[in-house]
Parts: sequence; structure tokens; C-alpha cells
Amino acid sequence: MIGFFRSVREDVAAVFENDPAARSYMEVLFCYPGLHAVWGHHFTHWLWRHDFRFLARFGSQVTRLLTSIEIHPGAEIGRRLFIDHGMSVVIGETSIIGDDVTLYQGVTLGGTGKERGKRHPTIGNRVIVGSGAKILGNITVGDNCRVGAGSVVLRNVPPNSTIVGVPGHIVLRAGERVVISDPKEIRDPLSDVIIKLAKEVHELRERFQEHTHEALGAEPEIAIDEEAVTPRISPEELFAEDYMDYQI
Repeated sequence: MIGFFRSVREDVAAVFENDPAARSYMEVLFCYPGLHAVWGHHFTHWLWRHDFRFLARFGSQVTRLLTSIEIHPGAEIGRRLFIDHGMSVVIGETSIIGDDVTLYQGVTLGGTGKERGKRHPTIGNRVIVGSGAKILGNITVGDNCRVGAGSVVLRNVPPNSTIVGVPGHIVLRAGERVVISDPKEIRDPLSDVIIKLAKEVHELRERFQEHTHEALGAEPEIAIDEEAVTPRISPEELFAEDYMDYQI
């Protein structure tokens, strides 16, 4: 019980530290659903660890109904988790969250399939996850990382990194900008398809060029990519007779 009240004090202090809009203890205690969801998880996680699985799930659903935040009672959450706004935050069963983590609205810590065992992400200490970000699968986001809003993270992220995009790619590491010289490093399936299509179009152009050269024989080669030069003809020259008819 003493540990619970110590945790409550730390959670309230984390709100004041991370949210400049927090003005009073009464406001924080009664108007922060993220705080209520974390406290509810303390209770449901205790039930889950003591094999009261149905009561734990039922309690988590009540918390979800009241706060619009779903935290599976099996998830392991560190100290001073701050969920800002909190609407539509989902934390899966085997998720592990370190200390001093901040999650914004719409964040999902989810799985990628029907596999059993560890299938949700592990979040290190002092990580900030922007609104709408999705971190999926049994991956690890290292300490002191930042995940940009709307990003979809599908692979491990080393500590002290900033990751953005769909799929997520690292743009900063240890305070230094990461330059992507090869677009394939992003590992975007759509980009792979576009690169393949571009390659096929190039091959088709070369084959068409060969057939054109064979058909023309000794005629000079015509570059397909070169724009044809059209002669400039004024309207008076093109419609000379019409202009003559309407002259006064």
C-alpha cells in the first residue's frame, strides 16, 4: 500500500513536469484520464499477476470505458508513465514500458500477427512517442528515443535516436543527423515496387529503341526521351484564308 501511494505521488509529479497546462493538484487528480488509466492499471496488473485474469480484464475494460485508454493488465509499466490527453491509446499484453516515458494520444503498442509469447514492443527509459504513432511487433525502442507523430515503427531503434515516417526511419542519432544515401534503406514496400516498375520501363524503352533502329535501317537514331521540336506557326499563317475573309 505504501508503494502504491508513493507511485501516486510520482505520477502526479510527472504530470506537472511534462505538462505546462497543469495548474493545480485538484485539476491533475480529477481531469487527467491518462493518470486515471495508469492508476487503474496498477490494480488490474496486481490482479493479473495473482491469476485473477477475468477480474483483471474486466477492470481494464471499465478503465477503458472511463478514460478511452486501453492498457492490457498483462503489460509491464515502469515508473512515472505520462499519457497526455490519452484518447485511443492502446498498450498490448506483452508490452514493456520503462521509466519516465511519455505517450501522446492515439499511440498504439501492438502486435503484427497471431503469434503467441512476446509479441508487443519494449520501450526503454525516457522515450517520447508522438501522437498517432504505431509501434508494432516484438521490437525494442532504446532509451532516450523520440518517435515522431504518425510514424509506424516496425524494427528495432537504437538508443538516443529520433525516428519518423511510414515506415519509420532514423533521422537523428546521438544528436547527429542521419543521411540516407540509399532509398532502399527506408525499406518501404511501395518504394520497392516503384523502383521495380521504373527498371522495367527502362528495359522496355531500350527494346523499343532497338526495334525502331532496325525498322528505320540507316536512318538516324531517334531518342525516345527527346521532345520533338514543332515549328512555330502564327495563327495568321495557319488560317490565312480565314483572316483574308474577315479583313476590312
